[in-house]
Amino acid sequence: MQIAVIGLSHRTAPVEIREKVSIPEQQVAEYVSRLRSCSQIAECAILSTCNRLEIYAVLRDSEHGLREVTQFLAESKGVALPMLQRHLFTLLHQDAVMHLMRVAAGLDSIVLGEGQILAQIKVTHKLAQQGKGVDRILNQLFKAAITGGKRVREETDIGKGAISVSSAAVEMAMRKKNRRSLQDQRCLVVGAGKMGELVLRHLISKGARQIIVLNRSLEKAAQMVEQFGLMLPVATIDELGNHLGAADLIFTCTSASEPLINYERLSQVRREQPLMIFDIAVPRNVAVDVEELSNVHLFNVDHLKQVVEENRAYRQLMVQQCEDILLQQLDEFLDWWRNLEAVPTINSLRQKVETIREQELEKALSRLGTEFGEKHQGIIDSLTRAIVNKILHDPMVQLRAQRDVEARRRALQTLQTLFNLEPLGSNPEPPVL
Repeated sequence: MQIAVIGLSHRTAPVEIREKVSIPEQQVAEYVSRLRSCSQIAECAILSTCNRLEIYAVLRDSEHGLREVTQFLAESKGVALPMLQRHLFTLLHQDAVMHLMRVAAGLDSIVLGEGQILAQIKVTHKLAQQGKGVDRILNQLFKAAITGGKRVREETDIGKGAISVSSAAVEMAMRKKNRRSLQDQRCLVVGAGKMGELVLRHLISKGARQIIVLNRSLEKAAQMVEQFGLMLPVATIDELGNHLGAADLIFTCTSASEPLINYERLSQVRREQPLMIFDIAVPRNVAVDVEELSNVHLFNVDHLKQVVEENRAYRQLMVQQCEDILLQQLDEFLDWWRNLEAVPTINSLRQKVETIREQELEKALSRLGTEFGEKHQGIIDSLTRAIVNKILHDPMVQLRAQRDVEARRRALQTLQTLFNLEPLGSNPEPPVL
């Protein structure tokens, strides 16, 4: 048995290829069930996101199993096999294990350290269970990867610090306002495109609720707000002047070719409270002369890019710390995987000893006669079980603790020879180290 991952991602395939092989979440369990029926696939799980399609599998034979997975993917998605193969990557053994752990930790994402992928890994595991694709090995692997992803987020700062212009604008607003929440801040989001949506998402995540969204199309602004499930007011950009005076924070991100806010317009409505404006549009939506007004602070894309680059560099520094955590999880999983080799022999030995115990107990009880009470029979039964468990305990612990593969195999062979054992089931082949 060998662990493998076969797939493609934003690193190996353009979006038009990723779109063709993408599997909707509601269909993943069905695809898992179909793939699991292939002759060389002992277990499988499918991770499908906008940036990757990866199939994790336990293969009975590597060469034939990889061919089955590739053909299944090409045929089920209607993609020519040669074209698909140009974009696929394949990892085996501990490389496949480490890859899943890095994915779960956000180290293989477009946005380094992003947290959404961990939730997607959990969904992948759940859907694989629903499709009856996972058994002992992949269950253990996904649990280890999820644990590693959680540890990375809890023990490092890899997920902290904005690394997009929109999130940097909100982060800078919090920093400049010296606040942990934006709950009491009155915010204007001017523009309902992709950048506006991201700004709104980050504002809401930081506690902001006093938000007005302005856009040229009132319908588009309403649609953007609706997806967040909040009753936020919307208005057209023509009404911008009516809202400038009450705002504490303004975020502009429209495609307008001329400034929407300038000195003249802002001076007519300004009050005495401080105002911060974050202009993340190119061309700029806010004229630089607004800074001539007292208590007005303007930040543009260049200011925010500096924050983004500083945070990105800081996250890069965290990578080695994250890798060290994942290597610990890798070692724990590989120890568990190696111990699988001993399971059939251990089970065979325990069954043989238990058979001997039961036979000898039956003989002893028959000699004691019917007058011997059930209470005493129970005590003797418990006594013999305890003796067997204590005799087997130390050898089993030492066998499982043996990390050297060849030494473990010699010990297993010795046990099989000394006790004349026939292992129950087949031994999984440990990964090549």
